Amino acid sequence: MDTVQYLDDHGKPLRDLPLSNEELLQGYRALCRARQFDERALVLQRQGRLGVYPPFRGQEAAQVGVTLCLEASKDWLCPSYRETAAAITFGMPLSKLILSWRADPAGWRIPDSVNMIQFYIPIATQIPQAAGLAHAERLKGSGAVVAAFIGDGGTSEGDFHEGLNFASVFDAPLLIVVQNNGWAISVPTKKQMKVQRVALKAQGYGIPGVVVDGNDLVAVWSAAREAAARARNGEGPTLIEAITYRVAPHTSSDDPGRYRTEEETERWIRRDPILRMKNCLTHLELWSENQEAELTEELEGEFLAAVEEADQAPAPRPWEIVEQVYAEMHADQQAAWNYLRGEP
Repeated sequence: MDTVQYLDDHGKPLRDLPLSNEELLQGYRALCRARQFDERALVLQRQGRLGVYPPFRGQEAAQVGVTLCLEASKDWLCPSYRETAAAITFGMPLSKLILSWRADPAGWRIPDSVNMIQFYIPIATQIPQAAGLAHAERLKGSGAVVAAFIGDGGTSEGDFHEGLNFASVFDAPLLIVVQNNGWAISVPTKKQMKVQRVALKAQGYGIPGVVVDGNDLVAVWSAAREAAARARNGEGPTLIEAITYRVAPHTSSDDPGRYRTEEETERWIRRDPILRMKNCLTHLELWSENQEAELTEELEGEFLAAVEEADQAPAPRPWEIVEQVYAEMHADQQAAWNYLRGEP
């Protein structure tokens, strides 16, 4: 399968770009905002101010490009645990994300203004739910699209098959985005599947499969926008495979040196999605170092303010651990909950 690509490895446009200058600038700012959070969150984790954290460095374009094609007022985002960049771009407050990765109950509830379900840790379990959500939106006639993210390893799970099959049969307006970063923790893709491309699996469900350069923001955004338009027109789901790379460890507790080489990582660092996009803007004379400095200062201030807001969140109370777990409590659960609250 051909890979959709608009920028070369150095950011030079290979052909006319399908995005306006304003969109190119918007996309670059979103990439930098995501990278800023990721780098600073890892620092917080090392300081003991965050729990185990799954960094996404190197995969920003694959997440941001898809999310930018969504309409925040009606569309839905169904992330796995690594899609913090998508959540940021979709409108999740940074302070909420910090609290969420602290496992603080104050970060568990998604704001009413953000159509997103919580980060999914079990692999691929959000795919059937995303398909059901998309089907419901189709039945309602809302015109909404649901975007669900998964890694290459997750495509080996039964939930992946069930979700795609359901979405295909019912023409659900669903974008399944596979971030193929080459590794399912320490298992290489070549040991996951026989097919050369994950997107080829779309043929088994009778839906389109698209392969994009996941480090090329323009390519990801363009392909996702076309897929979203198809979904809104009632033409069903699309499987998008974004070829990218997880430069950082699998989580803050991982040592990638145990299963991959530094040379491999260095090759992908040279294809950094943010540097490519910056070079593109520079080539088009849309960006300057002064603008870069201003953006860096702005993003640093935003993050520090979010940390301060998160630090001021009230300490979790014991009973909050079960408040959003049970729709209806059994008698013994209710009694325990009342006891924790100091009620009879």
